[in-house]
Amino acid sequence: MILSRTDQFLAARLRSLPEYPFSAHAREIGQLVGEGHDVIRLDVGNPDLPPHDEVKQALVAAAHRDNAHGYGGYRGIPRLREAFAAYYLRRFNVELEPEREVLPLIGSKDGITHIALALLDPGDVVLVPDPGYPAYARSALLAGAVPYYVRLEPDQGFLPRLDALPADVLDKAKMLWVNYPHNPTTAVATREQLEALSQFCLERGILLCSDNPYADVVMGEFKPPSILEIDGARETAIEFYSLSKTFNMAGWRVGACLGNARLIEALLLVKSNIDSGMFIPIQEAACIALEEVPREWIDQRNDVYRQRRDALLSALPEVGLLPRKSPATMYIWAQVQDGDDLKYAEGALHEAHVSIAPGRFFGEGGRGYVRISLIVDALRLHEAVERLSRWYK
Repeated sequence: MILSRTDQFLAARLRSLPEYPFSAHAREIGQLVGEGHDVIRLDVGNPDLPPHDEVKQALVAAAHRDNAHGYGGYRGIPRLREAFAAYYLRRFNVELEPEREVLPLIGSKDGITHIALALLDPGDVVLVPDPGYPAYARSALLAGAVPYYVRLEPDQGFLPRLDALPADVLDKAKMLWVNYPHNPTTAVATREQLEALSQFCLERGILLCSDNPYADVVMGEFKPPSILEIDGARETAIEFYSLSKTFNMAGWRVGACLGNARLIEALLLVKSNIDSGMFIPIQEAACIALEEVPREWIDQRNDVYRQRRDALLSALPEVGLLPRKSPATMYIWAQVQDGDDLKYAEGALHEAHVSIAPGRFFGEGGRGYVRISLIVDALRLHEAVERLSRWYK
């Protein structure tokens, strides 16, 4: 009775906004854990390894300062903007003005939603990858815009075929999301491929939003580029970066939007009306991550992911999964041999108590695949494979 009476107060936008898939999945896992089951979670992209010791120590030291507990500022502290700019110069050879072209975020997911509120009007079309990170489409829906799903096919390297889209869709398209290295498929894009995407958007007048949180989660010689490296891209492009995966700081919620100054100004206008900035000690510790953590530390962490990935690549075919090998991200994207990703994931969860993400969590283009996160140690991973093997056989 109470629910039916309060429904009248719900905003109309919620009618088109599905529940976030991992939220419902977490409830299902919580119920199993509550019943006493030990669930091995390989479904979320939540790093199990800690940040660098100096980052943790910087947080503690800053938190002990009596003057570090006020508001963190809408633009973030100057040092953090400068640290992001310096990191982009070292990593991508991209020069950024810290005051105008860098905006710290409370995690990049924060920025993905707020940029939609800043730039999209009801009825605008947003081109989103399918499969892809659900936040791209959900942020469009929250803004009243219309997500148009661009199918990413394996025979195309999971790159969008924009020239194959209907003309009427392209005429209405205002924004395109790209994400390479890609979640969930683990696909990567070369500089030349990003140049082609950038040129297409420049010619069509489409805003190019690059979500780049996995640029430094790589195994091997390949170095994923930034969209901001491309000549001319900054005219209509912005990029989102995050410390969550690069520095094992997912729960700290630190990211940044970088690139076109006018678009960042629009994003700031929204954010300054919604939040009051990050906790100052977190910002100062984030500076240490960007400034002081050596590349060797990142490489060693990535080697842990490589060892876990390689162990799974050889084991998964025995449990009905055909994995795709990739040099990037902390995931494995695997095709289900019988084709039913949801049935496989549900069976693995309820029978083997191993949680993996069905591909359709990421859109219709994910049907028939599952995503496995490399977020448990070698012993736990071995146990997960043994459980899946017993269940599958």
